[in-house]
Amino acid sequence: MEKNPWRDQFPQLTGKDDAFLDSAASSLKPLSVIAAVDHYYHDLSVNIHRGMYASSYEATRLYEEARAKVAAFIHAEEEEIVFLRGATAALNLVASSYGAAMLGPGDEIVVSELEHHSSFLPWQAVAAKTGARLVFVPLDPDYRITVENVRKVITTKTKVVALTYVSNVMGYVTPMRDVIALAHAVGAVVVADAAQAVQHLPIDVKSLDVDFLAFSGHKMLGPTGIGVLYGKAALLAAMEPVEFGGEMIDEVNKDRSSWKDAPFKFEAGTMPIASAIGLGAAVDLLDSIGLSAIEDHVVRIRRYAYTQLKKVEGIVIYNPTADTGVIAFNIEGVHPHDAATFFAEQHVSLRAGHHCAQLLIKALGIEACLRASFYLYNTYADCDRLVAVAKEAVRFFKGVGF
Repeated sequence: MEKNPWRDQFPQLTGKDDAFLDSAASSLKPLSVIAAVDHYYHDLSVNIHRGMYASSYEATRLYEEARAKVAAFIHAEEEEIVFLRGATAALNLVASSYGAAMLGPGDEIVVSELEHHSSFLPWQAVAAKTGARLVFVPLDPDYRITVENVRKVITTKTKVVALTYVSNVMGYVTPMRDVIALAHAVGAVVVADAAQAVQHLPIDVKSLDVDFLAFSGHKMLGPTGIGVLYGKAALLAAMEPVEFGGEMIDEVNKDRSSWKDAPFKFEAGTMPIASAIGLGAAVDLLDSIGLSAIEDHVVRIRRYAYTQLKKVEGIVIYNPTADTGVIAFNIEGVHPHDAATFFAEQHVSLRAGHHCAQLLIKALGIEACLRASFYLYNTYADCDRLVAVAKEAVRFFKGVGF
């Protein structure tokens, strides 16, 4: 088997005989990201935008440089990039600010059963407050979002289309370009949850013509506590902030106050400076390797694991045609949490549960499932370990009467 050229950059794997297969929950962190975060805390450790001294200037430069890197990564303008706590905060901001102001009784919000809770619950809450109605895209027999089924539900009443770009459970890629064209034809805006997309797919927000796009740093080699909202400049300019405090203000008066322009009006208080700088370093690494090379590796690794795993009697796989590096599966008759514990004892790190996608799990007719997810640092040996332990797990649970 070929040597993985990137694995040595991840100290979390050094000296360990473990198969880490939970990158869809959070990716590991490379040395360059750790070094960038350490540099901020060790050498600077000061606030940004406000100080007139050298270390504050440097911290501000690194923070805004990270914004520029993220903007270039998705082909946006810098003023269209808002730093937030994560994709969850970004999606909530769009719903709470844009959605609450623009929606009313009779309006429709198109969503799907594939959504992560962060892409669904904010719109459910806004619908309840505004009188708008949720409309679900029917999933096809493989539980995919198709252009044909999106066309069935988009009408002149549609004001928002909020869909996952890549499913965190099934690994399916939504045909986002065609969805956006259908939405714009009726004057609706599209909110894309790209938390599982930016680390796999090259994204050009201008070419896509997407209105809003959200993602998290920690799933794309970056630190926790940092996420991104992309919004078209005109839309961000029209939106009101939902958090108020220091740094986002322009002028404060007793009767009325005003805010800075986007993105700063959405970045109240002291931001996660170190995490933003670390995200900039993560983007540097992704750019240097190239998403096409990463995804080629991920798809080959996933295909190899799937081909071997499907041969194991007693394994049920729910997404045989996944587009990215995810396998959703169960052991027949065994609760996923019990199975995940068995895998963990054999040093295979999987995720078990509903994966913050209960609507999909219910649509599949199960209580929960196991999820193995692969990224650039995974190897064929990791796949072999997954399959070998799966075989052991089937034998073990069969022996104890499951």
